[in-house]
Amino acid sequence: MTTHDAPPTTAPGATTVREPAAGPGQPFVRRLWRGRPEDPRWARPALLVLLAATLLLYLYGLGASGYANSFYSAAVQAGSTSWKAFFFGSLDAGNAITVDKPPAALWPMALSVRLFGLNSWAILAPEVLMGVATVAVVYAAVRRRFSPVAGLVAGTVLALTPVAALMFRFNNPDALLALLMSAACYLVVRALEDGRTKWLVWAGTAVGFAFLAKTLQAFLILPALAVVYAVCAPVPLRKRFAQLAAATLALVVSGGWWVAVVELWPASSRPYIGGSQHNSFLELTFGYNGLGRLNGEETGSVGGGGGGRGGGMWGETGWDRMFDSEIGGQISWLLPTALILLAAGLVATRGARRTSVTRASFLVWGGSLLTTMVVFSYMAGIFHQYYTVALAPYLAAVTGMGAGLLWERRREGWAAVTLAASLVAAAAWGYVLLHRTPDYLPWLRWLVLVGGLVAALGLVFAGRLTRRLALATAAVGLVAALAGPAAYTLSTVRQGHTGSIVTAGPAGASMMGGRGGGPGGPGGVRAWEGMPGQGQRNQQNQQGGPGGQGNGFPGGGFPGGTPGQNQQNGTPRNGAQPNGAQPNGNGFPGGGRTREGGMSGVGGLLNGASVPAEARKLLEQDADDYTWAAASTGSQNAASYQLATGEAVMAIGGFNGTDPSPTLAQFKKYVADGRIHYFIAGGGMGGGMGGGNGTASRISSWVQSTFTKVTVGSATFYDLTRKADD
Repeated sequence: MTTHDAPPTTAPGATTVREPAAGPGQPFVRRLWRGRPEDPRWARPALLVLLAATLLLYLYGLGASGYANSFYSAAVQAGSTSWKAFFFGSLDAGNAITVDKPPAALWPMALSVRLFGLNSWAILAPEVLMGVATVAVVYAAVRRRFSPVAGLVAGTVLALTPVAALMFRFNNPDALLALLMSAACYLVVRALEDGRTKWLVWAGTAVGFAFLAKTLQAFLILPALAVVYAVCAPVPLRKRFAQLAAATLALVVSGGWWVAVVELWPASSRPYIGGSQHNSFLELTFGYNGLGRLNGEETGSVGGGGGGRGGGMWGETGWDRMFDSEIGGQISWLLPTALILLAAGLVATRGARRTSVTRASFLVWGGSLLTTMVVFSYMAGIFHQYYTVALAPYLAAVTGMGAGLLWERRREGWAAVTLAASLVAAAAWGYVLLHRTPDYLPWLRWLVLVGGLVAALGLVFAGRLTRRLALATAAVGLVAALAGPAAYTLSTVRQGHTGSIVTAGPAGASMMGGRGGGPGGPGGVRAWEGMPGQGQRNQQNQQGGPGGQGNGFPGGGFPGGTPGQNQQNGTPRNGAQPNGAQPNGNGFPGGGRTREGGMSGVGGLLNGASVPAEARKLLEQDADDYTWAAASTGSQNAASYQLATGEAVMAIGGFNGTDPSPTLAQFKKYVADGRIHYFIAGGGMGGGMGGGNGTASRISSWVQSTFTKVTVGSATFYDLTRKADD
């Protein structure tokens, strides 16, 4: 029985002709092009073509997304002008409050903006490079233990996963998280090959930095990695535990140094920790971004926490969550196939010795896939479809490894049948997913189904076919399996994506979210379910606009009357959404309908406002005389004005408007000290979904009763340097 405990020297069907090794003495270009001497001549060029194609695919139309998620783009802009804001991940250069995540994912983008200026490409190009790097890591991991063909399959699957194409072109923290998690798995497998401590320490370091990208989500795969190494490593048991301890120390140091600095830094001289209720990063980590995501009790969240396990505004939980209408089209195209191939890989290596690296590879990548999938399926708190990009590298690696192993053993009846079954699963499930969007390429689902079934029938007899015919059959099967996700990926890269909630694929692929990023994307308004006033959403929200009746928001309608409503023709400097991306409007605060017809931002919560040129000019006047040109409730609204003007804008209450920062007393002191020029009316949730008694509401009430109102077009400001009775 083949156990693949040594790296294979040939790929299936590859020639055994060898060229001189491209060793260290050879020119760099030759080594780059030739690759490993044991690989067939076509392997490295094929990899370079895959990486180049991925780069071009992800760069296509990149500027159409403008500033993408303005919440993070504002923090990037702040970090590009202030090293203090860079270090803490502040939303503004005045360092009033941070984003609700640690800052590692912001650092590459902020450095890029420092070099190339504030624009869409400078913000998003680093994310694209992370995507290409993740494809390379997955290829390298699979190729080492299996073959170049298996590695190319894995890399292609990852590159064409719709949610990967979405998030490797977007400025949320998930791109860096996926890259570092992939690197951690790769490094653990390297450690399992020879038992060298350095690989495990580097793996711990990767997880530690992943923690600084998205906190506890980075730890989801730790149990699988630790158990596999403890059981399968080729060193004595005592040394295994010592190595795991060293890796844990590396994790703590690489992820904990920043936490220690923040916690020890005097709170009075650093920004408030956004997303926390007591100005504590540890509270943020274990509460809002930690256990709260699992049990639905995120203090300060939209709706105030308490999402039930049976469903709610974040969707129903359960074992089939990754396959449902909200998420299936994002990630699950080859998920049934990957699960079949994972089981087949473990069965094929059941007789291998304890230290079999082939079996350990399946356990590392498959364990990471299953652990993350189970947590995502049952977490009752805030959950967005794009979170599933974390699954994409694991799914791709398992698919490549399983397909490569079964292809090598295709002359064994069970292997050929299992390989055919995995293709049937891909074709059948691809048909189901494509059928969910019946108006989108209706012919494609039949091509996928028929092509997949025909190829599967051929694979049953692959061991008896000629080499050329077997390869042709496998090629047809691969095309059929990837046609659906490839089509969704192409639809994804052809559209701009903005806002806090974005989804991949064509219109109707997901009801919650959309190309414009708000609730109720193409195909429905599912995100409104579970919100106050949900029963009237289809009537009231369509009519919408500040002052409208219903919608369940405090005071009726949307809170405030966000500046920028109905400002489709505004022309802010640099653009609130640069490079041709369309601003939101149509009467909805901070949003309205996206270009595809979906509903965006809720009260400025999920999407920022369009900034009229007149408002921009007003805020720019004498801005250098103030720490903050303006203040506004909610981060998205503040971010829009900051990006449009280039001046610091304070986000009162953080992302949801529910953080107790600044307090009314602190805000009054800022105003008395002449540090804030204007207050922007509306925005955020006015103190939270639960009512109008929060800090943000108290500040808003004080401002409105104390200072002079200034109207610019449809936007309303209060001049904090002029009392109302002056």
